[in-house]
Amino acid sequence: MLKPLRWPRFWLALWWLAVLGTIVVCLIPPPPIPLPENSDKVEHFLAYFLLAASAVQIYQRRAALIWAAVGLVALGIGIEFAQGALTVNRMADPMDALANSVGVLAGMAIVFTPLRDLLVRLRG
Repeated sequence: MLKPLRWPRFWLALWWLAVLGTIVVCLIPPPPIPLPENSDKVEHFLAYFLLAASAVQIYQRRAALIWAAVGLVALGIGIEFAQGALTVNRMADPMDALANSVGVLAGMAIVFTPLRDLLVRLRG
């Protein structure tokens, strides 16, 4: 299921830690930094792009990648619902969920490029 990395369980744990970090960052109060309107869509896209592209570096089998993609899309949608239902200083935004999903698709597209095995090649 995992690629032949030097420390596959370490990379997998690091990926899951990144997923957990994404959940926490999305549910805690936002920092008081003034940003242009809708600039957060880029942040959403990049975060989920990195999570998906990292999954491509770790998981070897197509089925595992499909489950990772489906899980990340569901996570992005679920976080938006949670922001609307569980937080007072965040609000659900369907466009954020869309940016998350597009980020997942773009990150998973790495599987069709030579970059799909970058972490394997860096193992030394």
